[in-house]
Amino acid sequence: MSLSEQANPPTDLQTVLNAEVKEWHFHIYFHQKNENEHQEALRLRDAVLRLRRDGAFVAVPLWRVNEEPIGPHPVGSYEIWCPSETFASVFSYLCLHRGSLSVLVHPLTRQAVRLTSYQRDHEIRNAWIGPPFPLDLLRLPVEEDTVPLQYPSLKLGYSAPPSLTLEQRLKIGEAVESKLKNEKEAAPAPPRD
Repeated sequence: MSLSEQANPPTDLQTVLNAEVKEWHFHIYFHQKNENEHQEALRLRDAVLRLRRDGAFVAVPLWRVNEEPIGPHPVGSYEIWCPSETFASVFSYLCLHRGSLSVLVHPLTRQAVRLTSYQRDHEIRNAWIGPPFPLDLLRLPVEEDTVPLQYPSLKLGYSAPPSLTLEQRLKIGEAVESKLKNEKEAAPAPPRD
């Protein structure tokens, strides 16, 4: 990404919608030699599975729990896949109930770039809940043409049909601006070009 792109984020609605992140990974980290942390991580995983079963959110922990460092992850970990449809609920739950564990959050983007999307997603587009860990990005794939779909049978994330048309979104934006016009704390959007 060039400096001019960083200084001028896109505002074209179609461009922004085309680049919207539809799927996320949460990597729950634990020191693999610390039995208390390991058990805490497993209890959190079990809680996420129970809450998914009960309909609180859609979150799919990978079946495998990494007992040792793997890929770019420097300690024990496991992955939770989450579609954008329930991202806020999963993020909120992990913020409130991660205990002493750290959580790497990164998008699964579909942007074709030379610095691989995997690397950008893990290093530049990431966020941490709890203290961050250094990642070994050289352990990520060099280049991928596409992000493989995860759990397409759920029809969520990148597998979901578009929910709103461009025109519907424009109408929603106009309605929001109209309602916020009298809210003194809300900044108004600039006029359209």
